Amino acid sequence: MKKLFTLGIIGTLALAGCHTSKTNTTAANQAKTVTTIAFGSCSDQKRPQPLWDDILAQKPEIWIWLGDNIYGDSENMDTLKAKYDKQKSNPVYQQLRKSTSVIGVWDDHDYGVNDGGKEYPRKKESQQLMLDFMDVAADSPQRTREGGYSSHVYGRKGQRVKVLLLDGRYFRDPLKKNGKDNVPDPSADMLGEAQWKWLEAELAGSDADVHIIGCGVQFLPEEHPYEKWGNFPASRQRFLDLLSKTKPKGAILISGDRHMAEASKVTLPGLNYDLFDITSSGLTHVSKPHEEPNKHRVGEIITKLNYGLITINWDKKPLSATVKINGDENATYLTQEVKF
Repeated sequence: MKKLFTLGIIGTLALAGCHTSKTNTTAANQAKTVTTIAFGSCSDQKRPQPLWDDILAQKPEIWIWLGDNIYGDSENMDTLKAKYDKQKSNPVYQQLRKSTSVIGVWDDHDYGVNDGGKEYPRKKESQQLMLDFMDVAADSPQRTREGGYSSHVYGRKGQRVKVLLLDGRYFRDPLKKNGKDNVPDPSADMLGEAQWKWLEAELAGSDADVHIIGCGVQFLPEEHPYEKWGNFPASRQRFLDLLSKTKPKGAILISGDRHMAEASKVTLPGLNYDLFDITSSGLTHVSKPHEEPNKHRVGEIITKLNYGLITINWDKKPLSATVKINGDENATYLTQEVKF
């Protein structure tokens, strides 16, 4: 269900995806000015993977996995590991790993169960396999805490980027169903209190100039019956209120999951820019062309294989970023200048 579109964005972007609790502030990261960030989701290890050469050609400093990084769907950890190994063995993806900082978070199929949440019984074991896939060090604090959320900081003050990846699986309450459709559950929670407190501290104490916030599922859409933050309306509102309260500079939301790409936008009290949720999905397979309601959508739905690309224009005043949804053979389906 995707279409080509061009957006006019001023403001904050959010990414769908999820990770660790400690900020990655290594000296090497802080010394490196990040200009180009690529992201994507929904990569079936069994299917052809034609986009890696296109992504590699963009020379991104960071690649962000936003979930469904494999299609595991199992409580057998040997099965999940074998599928991660197959994904990781792709020769062009191996080239990307050598040249690019790879970070990310899971969604449901790589977590282990379709539409799963905190009830999944092998989540602790699955977490370790995800961290292995992301090449997280054995002595990293991520290895000893629960969940997959994480924070990563790049660049010196004045050109600093913070990536916050939220875990929408490990602590999430079960979905409420009406037949096959998901319906909003005002009493259910998305992140869990530990992750909420971590997120507020990461935003309130941040001196970053650009904030990229990712999660496996869409933040802003409310109307479609599939997985989304809108199924947890109290959590969705709490997240938006937190952004209004902490007022992060240059925030961008990014998300995956939907096997299509689109941009959604809201205006928040306290923010002097529009907040965008840029969805990029999938890397190996997409939905058939279709329409679906989304009162927050800007532009059209894209239903071609795609990945996201953010280029930060550090030399422009005011600071801006160029956001694209790209595809195979150098195709570009969306281009938007984002002024912060």
